[in-house]
Amino acid sequence: MIPTEILRKVRRIQIVTSALVSDLFAGQYHSAFRGRGMEFEEVREYQPGDDVRTIDWNVTARTGRPFVKSYREERELTVVLLVDVSASQSFGTRQQLKSELVAELGATLAFSAIQNNDKVGLILFTDRIERSVPARKGTRHVLRVVRELLYHEPIGHRTDIAMALEHLSRVLRRRAVVFLISDFQAPAFRDTLRVVRHRHDLIPVIVGDERESELPPVRYVELLDPETGERLLLDTSSSRVRHRFRELSRRRREELLSEFRRLRIDSIEVRTGQPFVEPLATFFRQRGRRR
Repeated sequence: MIPTEILRKVRRIQIVTSALVSDLFAGQYHSAFRGRGMEFEEVREYQPGDDVRTIDWNVTARTGRPFVKSYREERELTVVLLVDVSASQSFGTRQQLKSELVAELGATLAFSAIQNNDKVGLILFTDRIERSVPARKGTRHVLRVVRELLYHEPIGHRTDIAMALEHLSRVLRRRAVVFLISDFQAPAFRDTLRVVRHRHDLIPVIVGDERESELPPVRYVELLDPETGERLLLDTSSSRVRHRFRELSRRRREELLSEFRRLRIDSIEVRTGQPFVEPLATFFRQRGRRR
């Protein structure tokens, strides 16, 4: 039996994210992603403005009147949430942890997918594959995905994005839309990123918190790396220390975004304590315009 408090929280996220999907993302999600191809639908009589390249010459010759072939997009997609649940996700200083933001964002993407009759799958990872939920349709299935996002207890602590992407390539044979949700605090994953990007529509979602890029002037602060256990004592009253911290964070972010741009990968950035609606809606709109 699932505890009542878990069901209550899952239900709350369902209500909030379903409303977002209905009110804000209606149509945007559909226009942002291509289907798997074009499927023949019918032959109909030519109308002014039709593309002459679609004329069916056999039918035209038989009838003596021009006919064209019409097609429809084979729409059904597989959407996979590839989610980092390492120890660094348990950090947050703005009303929520990064892991809580990820759960709400993941639920919104999942409900957007099933509203468009797409399948949704989930892979949770740290330095190992923690949990894998095969892609399926339906509200009941998405509620299971949300439950896993909220309450899975990871075994691993560190982050291995390359391993997660390699696993994805092995288990996912057909092209899919893959949302890679992480803070990207991991080494040596960019070569694998390049490979997966050619097989799937890969969309990195960068999850952050303000205190990962900006330190407040509060004298001595001991920083703990939750993935390695390393500790570092900093005097944050020093403007030099704060500037150095800010610059290192800015440089890491710019290098990451530059790599995504170089590979022609669209990315989304979200932060704890800030609505993720606008970054997600902006992504959908830009994708839709390019299509």
